[in-house]
Amino acid sequence: MVEPTYFNPALFKFLRELRENNNRDWFKANKTRYEESVKDPALRFISDFGSHLAKISPHFNADPRPVGGSLFRIYRDVRFSKDKSPYKTAVGIQFRHRAGRDAHAPGFYLHLEPGEIFAAAGLWHPDGPSLKGIRDAIVAEPARWRRVLRSKAFQEGFDLGGDSLKRPPRGYEPEHPLVEDLKRKDFIVHTRLTQKDVTSAGFPKRLAGRYKTTAPLVRFLCDAVGADF
Repeated sequence: MVEPTYFNPALFKFLRELRENNNRDWFKANKTRYEESVKDPALRFISDFGSHLAKISPHFNADPRPVGGSLFRIYRDVRFSKDKSPYKTAVGIQFRHRAGRDAHAPGFYLHLEPGEIFAAAGLWHPDGPSLKGIRDAIVAEPARWRRVLRSKAFQEGFDLGGDSLKRPPRGYEPEHPLVEDLKRKDFIVHTRLTQKDVTSAGFPKRLAGRYKTTAPLVRFLCDAVGADF
């Protein structure tokens, strides 16, 4: 059986042109292109990826609804931004935890943008109680935390990123051997992908393999914030 493809170069061509013509008139004239080259393929991908995601954990959603689902809306919220460009020039897909109401919960993410394509996993900008829970878990289970980040497969494929405090957080030992991790405000890992990767047949299976590598991290974070994995 031939494996299907979901994304093709037309998606990236549309996003490049949108970057150069980020206005409502251009988008209105090209909305059919957006739906055919970007939105519809993304929703099909999300729908079919659910079976792969379930093999990693049954507690994350691949939600193909066009509004309120895994696909981030293309319209930017410009109310408090100096940049009034009305549209995002990237495709964002978030496979959220069922317990999470928004992006600020453990999850898996796919980012498609010309020149910036990556898969990510973890927890971005956790709230105060969740952040404390993660830090406390690192202190309580340092050996487990080290195993999560020091595995060969993980180190060869992923980078740990996000924001960090300049100083150790209050209430934690400044000399703790894992103090640099305790200073983190985000617990996100990402791996770079190419346009060839995402436009090739079998991409969902390969992406699921990448996410599976991050499963110990996501499980650690879920345990720390009291969510099932």
